[in-house]
Amino acid sequence: MKADLTSDDLLQIRQSALGAADPLGVAAELADAADAGRLADAGDAGLALTLAAEIAESRNKLDAALRYAERGLDAYGTRDDSQVASARALRARILFRTGQADEAEAALESLRPLLTRYTDAPAYVSAALAVGGRHKVAEQWLTEAVQSALAERGAAAEPSSADDAGQLFFLLQQRHRIRHVLGLPHDGHDNLADRLETKLANAGTAPAADAAEAELLFWPQAEFDRLVAQWPALGEAYGATWDEHRARLEKELVRLTAAGGVGLTLGVGSVDALVRTAGADGDPADPKTRAGYARLQATRSTAIHWPVERNGACWCGSGLKYKKCCLPRSRR
Repeated sequence: MKADLTSDDLLQIRQSALGAADPLGVAAELADAADAGRLADAGDAGLALTLAAEIAESRNKLDAALRYAERGLDAYGTRDDSQVASARALRARILFRTGQADEAEAALESLRPLLTRYTDAPAYVSAALAVGGRHKVAEQWLTEAVQSALAERGAAAEPSSADDAGQLFFLLQQRHRIRHVLGLPHDGHDNLADRLETKLANAGTAPAADAAEAELLFWPQAEFDRLVAQWPALGEAYGATWDEHRARLEKELVRLTAAGGVGLTLGVGSVDALVRTAGADGDPADPKTRAGYARLQATRSTAIHWPVERNGACWCGSGLKYKKCCLPRSRR
């Protein structure tokens, strides 16, 4: 690892570390770089240690992950921004996984005020609660945050652009996802989420949350062939060929990891199940139908957890090692 790592270097490492031959070695080197002052900006020590924690957590080395996470927060000191809040949520997630549920929930409780402050807070707070099986708590917190955001808008008309929607859009969408996992029926806030999504999509300004979820649906080769044969236009959404489909997924997973995502899962698609999800009057090719189906499949026992070990069987089911199959696809 080079001396004087820059912020860009750390982001590149986040993108590539999980596919490295020795990711835990990368984590240890990041921690050493922070300790030895081998960072171009000393203020990146917290980021380097948090990245080490993410890598260790992805390899189930939870004691090491917790140590790195706590050292990262110490390095951040009194700094107060979304990056630090995300690191605090990471620590809470690890605490859940090490059986320290009460401490984890207390740590997340302190992040509740940030739900209406940072655009990514609804995602990382609810994701940490989900790791602890606290989906109902997440739904309650997000509901209260939505109500607070709506109260701030007062009698203003529904948003007509992404900028106008602001934090409310992200709160509604995350709450919508959690309620979907819980199997709850649509309520007024869910209907507002749908209207906002449609309105912003028509204006071409909506964040591509559902599009990304639709792309995180993996179609085994036989199902992929059936899918594009029946709906050729879906080749644009999923890839014109199965090789392109797998490459798109691998690149998106790497991108999400670079953005701080961990514990990523791929729902496994079935044409028959997609048709059943759409219903008699629905369109299986509709983006909203596919996104909802992808969210549902991500909660199934058949979901594929990513990343896999470099020398392990590839997630796509080809029978080849990951390093010889889909890992290189993200670099093409």
